[in-house]
Amino acid sequence: QLVESGGGLVQPGGSLRLSCVGSEFSMDTLAMGWFRQAPGKEREDVSCISYSGALTNYADSVQGRFIISRDNAEKTVYLQMNSLKPEDTAVYYCGVATISRWSGGAFSCANYTHNGQGTQVTVSS
Repeated sequence: QLVESGGGLVQPGGSLRLSCVGSEFSMDTLAMGWFRQAPGKEREDVSCISYSGALTNYADSVQGRFIISRDNAEKTVYLQMNSLKPEDTAVYYCGVATISRWSGGAFSCANYTHNGQGTQVTVSS
């Protein structure tokens, strides 16, 4: 099981850092990622990171604003979210990416499992 934290209420333009701890996982062998779910919207894959941390992927909607990172020794994956917008409001989940690939010069992930309960991010003035 993964446990997400770090969400909250922030004004537009603000920042938050989400954390995902997987104390029961050998995370250093797993690609990990973040996805989000907003009311009335489809789930959106936000970002993912390879097991080593060397490769990352971002959705177009967050490219240049969010940064994913990981500390395998601490079994933690982070999502630094900057320049937040109201449309970033959602419940954010982290998960294990059962599919990860390098293709056409790009890294991507899919099919997340073992996600936790999520953490609410609300961007509002």
